[in-house]
Amino acid sequence: MDYQAVLERIAADIAPQIGSGRPAEYIPALAAVDPRRFGMAIADVDGKVYGVGDWQHPFSTQSITKVFSLALAMTHGDAGLWERVGREPSGNPFNSLVQLEYENGIPRNPFINAGALVVTDILQTLTGDASSELLEFLRQESGNPHLGFDPDVAESESAYGDRNAALAHFMASYGNIVNPVPTLLDHYFWQCSIEMSCADLTLAARFLARHGLRADDSRLLTRSEAKQMNAVMLTCGTYDAAGDFAYRVGLPGKSGVGGGIVAVVPGRCTLCVWSPGLDARGNSVAGVAALDRFTTLTGLSVF
Repeated sequence: MDYQAVLERIAADIAPQIGSGRPAEYIPALAAVDPRRFGMAIADVDGKVYGVGDWQHPFSTQSITKVFSLALAMTHGDAGLWERVGREPSGNPFNSLVQLEYENGIPRNPFINAGALVVTDILQTLTGDASSELLEFLRQESGNPHLGFDPDVAESESAYGDRNAALAHFMASYGNIVNPVPTLLDHYFWQCSIEMSCADLTLAARFLARHGLRADDSRLLTRSEAKQMNAVMLTCGTYDAAGDFAYRVGLPGKSGVGGGIVAVVPGRCTLCVWSPGLDARGNSVAGVAALDRFTTLTGLSVF
């Protein structure tokens, strides 16, 4: 398949939607990003990358990193992961406190903020340095040793992180957080601040298209675990718009409020699209449109 031609067609087709939506205003470091930015990349299973627009421009990955921290937590051993976090869509905003009270401090899935905090807590217990472990993994898989944290974004996350602190303390009251909450929040905020480009993210996520195999062909996840991760991404990866995303796009995906979305075609390729303008649910307007157009043009989906 001529992925470069597909990308150029997508960029032309969705051009009127680029700039729609608004950057995440509750994180000052993200609010200043130009909403007219747009980039998209595809990496095939052999590691060849194709791109269009701002596909090599680094941006704040935010919640996209939840995919990689979950994979690391799984590969380090179960550690009671699925007893501490569920696998069901939440149907509520990603930072909601409501369900936690009804469900005794067990988050619905690992991709809402509460669930990601539990995963980071597990990874911190397993490694002693969750954010650094994650960054090193991303450097290795992307082949980019220069990836790093954005201190301004991390500071913004921390300064405006009261809701995440509330989530963590609430779960700690149920015994579902074991590390000190300030330590956990620090690693979580640094994790969300990692900057990567579309090219970096397509390469880093290739293990999900390669049925669990890393860039060096060693096994990160079993085929079954990779399938399970893709399934949770499909049903839970785009906040409370996961059903609509599955209906429109039909691919496992994970979005972030930095405007990025990573998607997977198992056995074929990984994709990443970035455009900072978000809809009311926190997903990139142009990003969802681009992925919708990709599956329409190529016929590639999990269905």
